[in-house]
Amino acid sequence: MIRLVSVNLSRGEGPSGIDKRPVASAFVHALGLAGDYVADQEHHGGPDQAVYVYSAQDYDWWMEELGQPLAAGTFGENLTFSSFGPEPVRIGDRFRIGPVWLEVSAPRIPCATLAAHMNDPGFVKRFRQAGRPGFYARVLQAGLVQAPQAVEKVAAPPQHPPLVEVFALWYEKNPYPARLRWLLGAPLAERARRVFAERLRNLEGA
Repeated sequence: MIRLVSVNLSRGEGPSGIDKRPVASAFVHALGLAGDYVADQEHHGGPDQAVYVYSAQDYDWWMEELGQPLAAGTFGENLTFSSFGPEPVRIGDRFRIGPVWLEVSAPRIPCATLAAHMNDPGFVKRFRQAGRPGFYARVLQAGLVQAPQAVEKVAAPPQHPPLVEVFALWYEKNPYPARLRWLLGAPLAERARRVFAERLRNLEGA
């Protein structure tokens, strides 16, 4: 069974809202969690990437990899699930937490902000190589969430791309156009859709 194990908010002001700390509960709305601070609104947040979700299972892997404890919220996620379930997460998967419905829209692409937060200049590369990106989600139905709480997963159609394949294709230098068209057939976040659509246009125009 999947469970919500932590709800995390950034209260601070500054260049980034990545430093998130657990709270008892939060209201989830179309643009994220009430009270959460989002500094870089050009690259983060918005209706297609309103909520970032990571798993305790992936944290366990990272703690062994890094040899240090990591608290929920360390990677800047709003919600920490116990796991994502036995099946691969796909674009379009839906998760219900009480009254709240989320739909998976994109993998998290690591940036220099994450590396700085982890105090490791090479962490972007390490995060990429680990292939454990967590996911961004759009909010289909708003409501209050609190930890601990049960999470129900409703799988997307099996033809929708797995999250890890979208993550891998982000970095692929010469992807097959058919694979990009496959991604664009799924309910991707708008930022990711623009990037992949531009790459497809460039490949087809070459």
